[in-house]
Amino acid sequence: MTGPGRDSLKVIGIYSSPRAGGNSDLLLREMLRGAAEAGALIEEVFLREFHFAPCVECGSCNETGKCVVQDDMQLIYPGLESADRIIIASPVFFYSVTAQLKAMIDRGQALWCKNAYLRQIPAPEVSGRKGFFLSVGGTKGKNLFDCSVTTVRVFFESIGIAFAGYLGYRQIDHKGAILEHPAALTEAFEAGKRFCRE
Repeated sequence: MTGPGRDSLKVIGIYSSPRAGGNSDLLLREMLRGAAEAGALIEEVFLREFHFAPCVECGSCNETGKCVVQDDMQLIYPGLESADRIIIASPVFFYSVTAQLKAMIDRGQALWCKNAYLRQIPAPEVSGRKGFFLSVGGTKGKNLFDCSVTTVRVFFESIGIAFAGYLGYRQIDHKGAILEHPAALTEAFEAGKRFCRE
């Protein structure tokens, strides 16, 4: 974790692509760099390095707000609960997010219970917590990002985080293609600064 001081915003960047150093990784790295320039403390989570199961829908979290499945997801929950800002980056896979990200979101059921049933998570109007989404897709389809944005927005809202927006880039497919986009990295960097100054 890097950053200047204890009163800085804590920002977690969640890398959801199975491909290391791919286009969504590069975008997120730039947005986090912008956030750091704005004075934020940065933590990076690479989902491809974690091993956790999908939600088994056992219902145990309904009363406790805690997931009983003991795997690497237990390492991710604290950040999801404590971060002031969360940035999620995912390429589009079949018009949705990656399996790695969807599994994490589904395991967020425990936090949804903590929020909806137990009322242990403050509303974003109180906490000021916000989330942002970055995405790339290989096609130029009009609705390319619709499903992914809806999934991420609902996830944020379900765990007490206001959805602050997204950046999505079409026709970005081969590794490094985002570097050929005339403005994408600059836009991500500036978005990171704004995200931590709002």
